[in-house]
Amino acid sequence: MTHRLRQIRDTRQFKAWLKARETLEFRVPHSAIGHIVPEEAQASPAESLDAAARRKRIFGDRVFETNAVLEAREDSRY
Repeated sequence: MTHRLRQIRDTRQFKAWLKARETLEFRVPHSAIGHIVPEEAQASPAESLDAAARRKRIFGDRVFETNAVLEAREDSRY
């Protein structure tokens, strides 16, 4: 969407364009002088802190031994 620099002054409209995920192009009479591209949507903190879901997504259904099991196995070797 193309806009004139003068339109930036209307901050409500400017925010509305960004919330609508529009890439904005700013022009002077005969050429473009800049673009504003909205950031990619990020996961909410609750989603990123869900360790069990993240572990399942990364490792699937694989079962890993705990340190206690590994230490017991190490001790039984001697």
